[in-house]
Amino acid sequence: MVTVEYALLLMLGVIPLLMLLFTGVMMFAAQQSLSLASAEGARASLRYGTTAERRSAACMAAKGSMEWLLTYSGSQANCASADGAPVAVSQPFACAGTPDRQCMQVTVSFDYDDHPFVPGTATMMGWFLGRDMRSTAVAQLDLGE
Repeated sequence: MVTVEYALLLMLGVIPLLMLLFTGVMMFAAQQSLSLASAEGARASLRYGTTAERRSAACMAAKGSMEWLLTYSGSQANCASADGAPVAVSQPFACAGTPDRQCMQVTVSFDYDDHPFVPGTATMMGWFLGRDMRSTAVAQLDLGE
């Protein structure tokens, strides 16, 4: 009888708890990778060059920092245009608070609903996330003025 109780406790209590813990750790790692990728992309946009060169450098840096997420999801970042998910780099725009300066925004994202770390957890985690996991960073450009 004790063996049966232990088996039920293990199957219905410990294993789901460990799966939930694993999912949380992986989601934390994914969010940290996204934060690093957007920051690295924004930092790379500070390199001197044309707007297209800055956008391409930002996309390549962000792509390199989130490579494991791209590999896991089977996604590709299109750095030729850098306009859509999973890596989007904006055109230069007037910075908030200092309209005479130009800024560039790098946004990276990961669709957890389509690529959950533990199968069957996408719906449950969707209640908490509500949307794609994403991170955004903004860099003020030095245009040599």
